[in-house]
Amino acid sequence: MARYRESVCRLCRREGTKLFLKGDRCYSDKCAVERRPYPPGVHGTRRIKHSDYGIQLREKQKARRIYGVMESQFRNYFKVADSQKGVTGENLLILLERRLDSTFYRLGFALSRADARQVIKHGHVLVNGRKVDIPSYLLRPGDAVQIREKSRNSVRIQEAMVSAERKSVPAWLDLEVKQFKGVFKNYPTREEIALPVQEQLIVELYSK
Repeated sequence: MARYRESVCRLCRREGTKLFLKGDRCYSDKCAVERRPYPPGVHGTRRIKHSDYGIQLREKQKARRIYGVMESQFRNYFKVADSQKGVTGENLLILLERRLDSTFYRLGFALSRADARQVIKHGHVLVNGRKVDIPSYLLRPGDAVQIREKSRNSVRIQEAMVSAERKSVPAWLDLEVKQFKGVFKNYPTREEIALPVQEQLIVELYSK
């Protein structure tokens, strides 16, 4: 499976905003966006005037990089969102939030979505009591996500739980810290998804 292997800090600098791809580092003064608030590369400090297409493309890339999905995956999510009732852009974000790796990260069980994907792939996560090792697994209301008992003493899990204390759990999730368990209560609304993304621009890009 294809995946991005370069510095993730370059992605944040390219989009000009924090995408929170590197856990605690994003909250410290070591954050690359704070230290070098311009795009990477030798021409990064030049002012660039984007066309309408360029603005739409940047918005799509920003959303894709936040959730850590490849272009073909993202396009497939858009097709599903477009076929559903309601607002396509909102449907798209809800689909991405339903991913197991995103929910695992939102619950505070991982420092980043990349960490969440690795923990899930290694078989440390249960959904409704069954092991699920597919990060893109889509959750439904009522699904319970839990860390396997023998995996709870993992250094990575423990670090994430300590870091989670300063973060709030979204309204559509319910966290039971002592049981290392979270419940996907309902589908989120657009107002509940706090992301610096203008999803309408993504819809306009794919609708051309």
